[in-house]
Amino acid sequence: MDAALFRAGERVCVAVSGGADSVALLLALYERKAQLGLGLSAAHVHHGLRGAEAYADEVFVRELCERIDVPLTVFRVDTEARQAVEREGVEEAARELRYAALRELMQSGAADAVATAHTLDDQAETVMMKLLRGAWTEGLGGISPELHMGPARFVRPLLRVRRSQVEAFLQDRQQAWREDATNADVALTRNRLRHQLMPMLRGFNPAADEMLANVADLARDEQTHWDAELGRLLPHLLLPGKPVRGGGRAVGTAVGEASVALELERLRSFSTGMRRRIVRAAARSVGSGLSFEETAKILALSGFGGYEGVTGRVGSTLELRAGLRVERSARELRLWRVVEQRR
Repeated sequence: MDAALFRAGERVCVAVSGGADSVALLLALYERKAQLGLGLSAAHVHHGLRGAEAYADEVFVRELCERIDVPLTVFRVDTEARQAVEREGVEEAARELRYAALRELMQSGAADAVATAHTLDDQAETVMMKLLRGAWTEGLGGISPELHMGPARFVRPLLRVRRSQVEAFLQDRQQAWREDATNADVALTRNRLRHQLMPMLRGFNPAADEMLANVADLARDEQTHWDAELGRLLPHLLLPGKPVRGGGRAVGTAVGEASVALELERLRSFSTGMRRRIVRAAARSVGSGLSFEETAKILALSGFGGYEGVTGRVGSTLELRAGLRVERSARELRLWRVVEQRR
């Protein structure tokens, strides 16, 4: 367990589902709370799914916390209702509601940090899933050991601990845990990856999980470096509005329009990797994310590299997802998007 994530004197709440990982984290912190100087509590989120099984999980967590005298907060959320409104998958909706509840706990002042029980196995699975979905470097960073959401702080002290070690820890203490029956459902993407793909990868390399976790560490460190570089460069690269004849810029934009421009000559001075990052940052500044293919199209429009069907001629335009439009002039690349006006 990475004890360096904790600060002496802080109040730490452990998110406990009842599964092996979270039960082990709660017990490990309970055993070391005096040594670490922590105030300890727990939280359990009932997602409104799995019927009687979910209620049994809640009872299990309540009894565990009562036995070791750790205060428990239980949240009840409606995952299906969120799915209907946000059109999310069940896993995504449950995760968003869970984190919202835990942020609420910290915002109320009941805890300074929430500890979640993500393991090295979880990290490896996350990196592989992101890779299969075509993630950028920030996505390959996987699960961060420490995550800030505004004033809320989440820590993951088990990220270098294998799931097998977690179960051995519990068995040594004769501590039971709950098994979520849906974890065996290979209709869910993560379960299919966990039960089918990861065992195959370990057949090629028994240390596949550790190698993928190392990739996450490298990707996060790389991203930290490039984020700092972008923070230094972008104020000098992103131009508001449009150039006007005779010099200067017209900074006013149409009502409901977000717009930014890049000088092509300035963009030319950077490496291909940095150009990608700058173009993606420009798109983010007007509220749009870019895929690899969309970024390649924009660079081709700018005259850097080629992409089938995209011309770098002056006056050429692209129409991309979410209403993002890109236009090339003789000197600039302009990105703009119509922004919905809230009433």
